[in-house]
Amino acid sequence: MPPTNTFAGAAIDRVSDRRQDDAWIGEQLRSPTARAIVVSHEGPFVDCTSDPCRPAFVAAADIDDPVFLGRDADGPLFATAGDHVPGAYTAMSLRDAGARMSQADAGLLAYATAIVGWHGSHGFCARCGHATDLAAAGHERRCPSCGATHHPRTDPVVIMLVHDGDRVLLGRQARWPEGRYSTLAGFVEPGESLEEAVAREVGEESGIAVTDIRYRSSQPWPFPASLMVGFHARYANGEPSVHDGELEDVRWFSRQEVRDAANGQSMLHLPPPVAIARRLIDEWLED
Repeated sequence: MPPTNTFAGAAIDRVSDRRQDDAWIGEQLRSPTARAIVVSHEGPFVDCTSDPCRPAFVAAADIDDPVFLGRDADGPLFATAGDHVPGAYTAMSLRDAGARMSQADAGLLAYATAIVGWHGSHGFCARCGHATDLAAAGHERRCPSCGATHHPRTDPVVIMLVHDGDRVLLGRQARWPEGRYSTLAGFVEPGESLEEAVAREVGEESGIAVTDIRYRSSQPWPFPASLMVGFHARYANGEPSVHDGELEDVRWFSRQEVRDAANGQSMLHLPPPVAIARRLIDEWLED
C-alpha cells in the first residue's frame, strides 16, 4: 500500500449506503452519542487543551443543516458551517490543524472541511440558477426548479518530482516565502490521463520532457476541493526555464543541497511535512 499522507486516514465508516434513508439519518442525529464538527471561515474548531489537538466536538442536536459524515467507534458524526461553538475552542486553519493532530483526526477535519466548503459555494443550481436544497444527508444538493442533482466534486491535481540521478527539479512561485521551492504540480484537464497531465505540466512549467512516470501516493487537499496525485518522473531532455508564467524560477538542485535543506542547514526551504510534495522529496532523498 502507498503511504498515508496528511489529511487522509480518517478512522470512520462513511455508511454511504444509508444517506438516502431519512429515518435512519434522523435516528443518528438524535443519538446521545452524536457529535458534530463546526467549520468556520477561518477553519474548523479544534480543542488544543491537550497535545495533540483534537477536533472540537459539539452535540449534533445543537447544529443547523447537519451533514452526515459517518460513524466512528464512539457513534455518529456530523459537520456544519458556523462561526461560534460553546466552550473555549479555537478556529484553526486546516493546514495548521493537520500539523498538530493525529493522522485520523486530521483526516476527519479534512473531510468535514471539504464537504462544508462545497455546500458554501454550491447553493445555486448550475443548470438553471435556482437555489438548491440539501439532500442525501448532505452529500447532494437538489434543485426544486429543474430537478437537477448536484454532487460534491473533487478536482484531480498531479504533483510530480522530476529527478535525474543525483539532481531534482524544483520551482517556486513568487508569492511563496523567500527561498521556498517545491515540486511541480497542475490540474488535470478534460480528456487527459494522469500520466499525460504529468508530462504536459512539466513541459509547460519548465520546458523539460520526462519519462518513466510512476505513481507514488495521493493526498486529499481540501483547499478547497482537490486530490493531489503524486508521481516521480525521470528527466528525458531539455533545459529548465520559466515557460508559462506560473513560476518565478525553476532549476535543478543537487541531492546534497536538498538534504541540507531538509536538515535545516540551507537557505533553501522545502514544503512543510503536511504536504505530499515534501513526502515525494523525502522519498527521493531516501533512494
